[in-house]
Amino acid sequence: MALDVSIPQYRENIYSKAAILDPYPHYAELRALGPAVWLPRHRAYAISRYADCKSVLLDDETFISGDGVALNPLANRLGRGTTLNSDGDQHALKRSVLAHRLTPRAVRKMTAAVEDKAEQIVDAALAKRFVDGVDDLATALPTSIVPDLVGWPEEGRDNLLRWAGATFDSLGPVNRQSIKATKAAGEMLAFSKRVVRERSVLPGSMGDDVLTAADENRIEKSKCPALMIDYLAPSLDTTIGAISSALHLFARHPEQWQALRDVPDRIPNAVNEVVRYESPLRAFSRRAVRDVEIGGTPVPSGARILVIYASANRDPREWHDPDSFDITRDAARQLGFGSGVHGCAGQGLARLETQTILRILARRVHRIEPAGTPKWAINNVIHRFEKLPLRLVAAEGTPS
Repeated sequence: MALDVSIPQYRENIYSKAAILDPYPHYAELRALGPAVWLPRHRAYAISRYADCKSVLLDDETFISGDGVALNPLANRLGRGTTLNSDGDQHALKRSVLAHRLTPRAVRKMTAAVEDKAEQIVDAALAKRFVDGVDDLATALPTSIVPDLVGWPEEGRDNLLRWAGATFDSLGPVNRQSIKATKAAGEMLAFSKRVVRERSVLPGSMGDDVLTAADENRIEKSKCPALMIDYLAPSLDTTIGAISSALHLFARHPEQWQALRDVPDRIPNAVNEVVRYESPLRAFSRRAVRDVEIGGTPVPSGARILVIYASANRDPREWHDPDSFDITRDAARQLGFGSGVHGCAGQGLARLETQTILRILARRVHRIEPAGTPKWAINNVIHRFEKLPLRLVAAEGTPS
């Protein structure tokens, strides 16, 4: 594939540890360089502006996922057969197996269970006052809901968070992170194969639906382990990222927390603003199947395209004052959950969990305060905290 010498290049490593910890200056430089920028380190075109990212995401016939969404060939090969790495009829078939579980109506039926769990989690957090926002709040809710929904047996659950993080980490370029993650991602697939072989999924769960679809010859049995994993990793890490970022942002911006407490109806939009401001997913790639122009820049057939959601969500061409956190802005068009046919299928549940815990905290917590130095996780794809020390100041009349 010959590179057009007129196309701008960016030679920095946007997957270095330093860039993972502080990606936004890199994204600003990419946006300034042009609509499609060649990354020689990663052999891919970076798409960093909002309008171009959205255009690529909506054109799934030109920019396909079936050849993988990772920046390394091993992960793309191992990911074959998943919903994420499929197109057209195959993608629609795989999503259809579990679509009824993720409709707005189905998600609404989970509301009571999510609220009950969230109340218990907030009770425990207020009793401690000094908490780790990741372990005590952001992780506690999805890990109490998602494994049962997917149908994972109790055995092996201790590894699910590590495996889920590794699944995303393995989708980066060939670097220390992705190489280290490949082993753990392989462990998760091996465990899923055993669960399918032993049919040890929980009755009435998503996993049960997958096995039933195979029994009825709607899908190949060989696809079952990958489908079991499809909704687990995204439903854990992205939600943990959104909740922990929300807690961090409200601790740093007490006036925004007060605005949310004053008008709880702002919570759904506040979640959109959190996802816009600190997108839980950095980027996924696609492959172009024909010669095409992106924002007027020629991109050849066969090229790998890196769609950087986190950059699109900070693009000043689309957002006024994009580096400010403002829960009153209309952030509904943020791309943190993707867009088009590959838009996040589990975003309804992620929104429900994040909104629910914020609603309960808003009712019962007067202030969220920093209580130490937060620590970002080092992951090629997931953008979330590893540690987030916080102090919760109970609202008047709230037991603590």
